[in-house]
Amino acid sequence: MDARAREIWEELMMSTKYFFDHPFAVKEREEGREEGRAEGRAEMFLEILEARELSVPPLVRERVSACTDMDQLKAWTHRAVRVTDAADLFDGDEA
Repeated sequence: MDARAREIWEELMMSTKYFFDHPFAVKEREEGREEGRAEGRAEMFLEILEARELSVPPLVRERVSACTDMDQLKAWTHRAVRVTDAADLFDGDEA
């Protein structure tokens, strides 16, 4: 095999072998973890409301499930233990 062809082949194989250590792959995995954390927080939040036997309207459920901002989800979770109506969770939010 030609030396240059061998060198190119080895570079290709190394990039394939170590794809999971590539910065792109690392970034994608971290984004996936963050999404998973947000989904878990949203589920916990909804479970708190249900454990408190509060009615959770579909619009509240959709808004919480769609949220990926961990700080916002944390704020809502803190409110979830105090409100008497699920719709009051969003009082004071800009959106």
